[in-house]
Amino acid sequence: MTASDDSEGAAAQRKGQERRAIGVAGGAHVLHDGYTDLIYVMLPIWQSEFGLGFAALGLMKTVFSGALAGFQIPAGLLAERYGAPLVLALGTALAGLGYCLAGLSNGVMLLVAALFVGGLGASTQHPIASSLIAHAFSGARSRTALGTYNFAGDIGKMTVPAAASLLFVVLPWREALMLLGSLGVLVAIAVYVLIPRLGDAVAAAPKKSDAGVHGSARLRYGFPLLLSVGVIDSATRMAFLTFLPFVLTAKGASLPTIGLALTLVFAGGAAGKLVCAFIGARIGAVATVWLTETVTALGIVALLPLSLEGAMVLLPVVGVALNGTSSVLYGSVPSLVESARRQRAFGIFYTGTIGAGAVSPAIYGLLGDAVGVPAALMVVAAGVLLTLPLTLVLRPALTAASD
Repeated sequence: MTASDDSEGAAAQRKGQERRAIGVAGGAHVLHDGYTDLIYVMLPIWQSEFGLGFAALGLMKTVFSGALAGFQIPAGLLAERYGAPLVLALGTALAGLGYCLAGLSNGVMLLVAALFVGGLGASTQHPIASSLIAHAFSGARSRTALGTYNFAGDIGKMTVPAAASLLFVVLPWREALMLLGSLGVLVAIAVYVLIPRLGDAVAAAPKKSDAGVHGSARLRYGFPLLLSVGVIDSATRMAFLTFLPFVLTAKGASLPTIGLALTLVFAGGAAGKLVCAFIGARIGAVATVWLTETVTALGIVALLPLSLEGAMVLLPVVGVALNGTSSVLYGSVPSLVESARRQRAFGIFYTGTIGAGAVSPAIYGLLGDAVGVPAALMVVAAGVLLTLPLTLVLRPALTAASD
């Protein structure tokens, strides 16, 4: 066998690992994000079934989201100790088990416990699957692959709740939830069998940038700066989505029209995660963030004076920019963190951004009560622009990481 044959064999093996990595990570993201948004479909059912008020329904969502956000860092640490395949597979099975328990619940306390179990299982997906993609793909291809992975999550948000709605036509909600939960166990088995075992290879052959992570002060402050940009971006994005229905109502929108408007934003956001990842790989992370955040801020401001029809036309564009930034930010994490610590770093990053998105609507809501929705949205637009100077400070770290 010649050296050329060895090289071709290694390249084919690497391509196979890449395909398996994106398949497993994307599939897990579809299911986990679908489970997360399935709660929105269930809230009216649980309200009727258990006689719950809106505060109790809000608690249901908080329990799941809080467990998801709060246990991402421990999930990354467990993956470092016991291996990504085992922890991601167990987490996927646990997320499915949570919905099975929800289907068996005959009271509010068991339902809350079931949602906590589901959120605990779902906490494993973001840090481990993101790290898997970052290990399997190198350089700018890592950012593009992470964008594809993020896009898969939006597919899950659309398909799993839709599948549940169809199941409710032919099955009682309890049986439907148990069926969907059982799917998680099947996917967990597939995850464990199919996930490429990259940990040993990564540990044995650290990337060139790992040395720079240890030795460069620019890289040491790079990740905290990137996290700060992500926190601001997530907080302002959730604040905008909170105020958007009220802006449209003031323009005369009906409830179906508001639903359509949100669908347009989310569809644009799904496309933005994919498209902006490719743009970021071509023109760089900093330039892409400047583009998306500027378009987001201008789009928010432009929505205020537009007619309802004009706003509906603009919303998909705002959605592309609104969500596109996140793919670029997530895709930059591997550039600033050594291979061995990426699962932990992704856990910290997702915890910070998801946590900021959970808290910001309440904070901006107080501002809206004080100054009104239009003025509050202007503050949101200004908040988006706060990311721009931070990315300029971040540029040297990203440049050093790519050298």
